[in-house]
Amino acid sequence: MKKIIFAAAFLLGCLSFQASNAQLRINLNLNLGSQPEWGPTGYDHAEYYYFPDIDTYYYVPNHQYVYFEGGRWIQSPVLPGRYRNFDLYRSYKVVLNQPQPWRNAAAIRARYSNYRGRHDQQIIRDSREERYRNHWHGDNGRHNGWDKDNHGDHGDHGHHGDH
Repeated sequence: MKKIIFAAAFLLGCLSFQASNAQLRINLNLNLGSQPEWGPTGYDHAEYYYFPDIDTYYYVPNHQYVYFEGGRWIQSPVLPGRYRNFDLYRSYKVVLNQPQPWRNAAAIRARYSNYRGRHDQQIIRDSREERYRNHWHGDNGRHNGWDKDNHGDHGDHGHHGDH
């Protein structure tokens, strides 16, 4: 009788682990709706974008930039003022699906340095693929990526131009 109870408990434990594992996989592998309209096409899942032109990261799930300033990595919903003229729509983005990629900043910088200055990447806004129809449009009151309340900080998902 103990063996039957143990076997049943073991089986239930395995089934619940598989169910939670399957649910986790679904949540981690699809985040098309969270990707900003200036994000690159071709990715069902993107944790981070890396901008080789400004050596900065963008954390897609939280819509936050990660940049180096004052000797430490800063997480912010807007870029610092020094990047106010940076064009999110024309810049090249490298998709990185690893936790905290800035911890390997030197290696990432070296690996993707050849993407600096490239402007040939298709972005979600310009795609006609059905899967991008409901991408994230949030602009938090910003216009042209400019956060007027933050004295010129570049917004993370503002619309560029009159599109």
